[in-house]
Amino acid sequence: MILVVDIGNTNMKFGFYDGDRFTSYERLSTNLSKTEIEFAMDLSYICQASGVDPADIEGSIIASVVPPLNFPVSKAIKKVTGKKPLIVGPGLKTGLKIKINDPATLGADMVVAAVGAIERYGTPLIIIDLGTATTYSYVNEKGDFCGAVIMPGVVTGSESLSSKASLLPRVDFNPPKHVIMKDTIGSMQSGIIYGEAARIDGMIAKIRAEMKNEAKVIMTGGLAPVILPYCENDITLDNELDLEGLKIIYDRNKK
Repeated sequence: MILVVDIGNTNMKFGFYDGDRFTSYERLSTNLSKTEIEFAMDLSYICQASGVDPADIEGSIIASVVPPLNFPVSKAIKKVTGKKPLIVGPGLKTGLKIKINDPATLGADMVVAAVGAIERYGTPLIIIDLGTATTYSYVNEKGDFCGAVIMPGVVTGSESLSSKASLLPRVDFNPPKHVIMKDTIGSMQSGIIYGEAARIDGMIAKIRAEMKNEAKVIMTGGLAPVILPYCENDITLDNELDLEGLKIIYDRNKK
């Protein structure tokens, strides 16, 4: 059994692989104030809920975009499993050729998603991640990571709007019946849902035009199932890309 952990700015995912078979994952809120022992308790509960005996976990790997959590989560994993986890970063073999100005600055989340997407879907690819930030990664025909687009995420943008405009409330992400609405809440929901979908379609068109190909488009992230139905492009939803990439990188470093 292999444990894979993706630490994002908003959520953390803990997944399990039995050999090459993905079995399950659980999601926790990212909390910078938690201690090693609290993370250990969380992991013990996740193992119990997933029917996993910690003694059967032969190894683990972490991808993180929240560096302050690397140490307590790593210590927690070692406390529960008895084994020190690998951490995606310099010195670890990913198999991904990163063709950007400073490869060391590429986020681990984008690395593991690209590795997972290449394995599952081939190339070329546009990988859209709807997280705290919305990111677009481009992988060319050779499997090289060639660059990215980063912009405020759906929740980030919505919360910023409500916090900066005193008359605009926080709203849920239920799609309204029409694009043009006659009330404030519905108008905001239209902007959030349909506006994001239109932005995604527009960015796909611009990336494909610049790269001169019809790259496949894969979408991942917590809000992907909410936004995807309103996009006009053919887009594949896959919320296990990061975990798949982590397992592949783990295997590449254990051979």
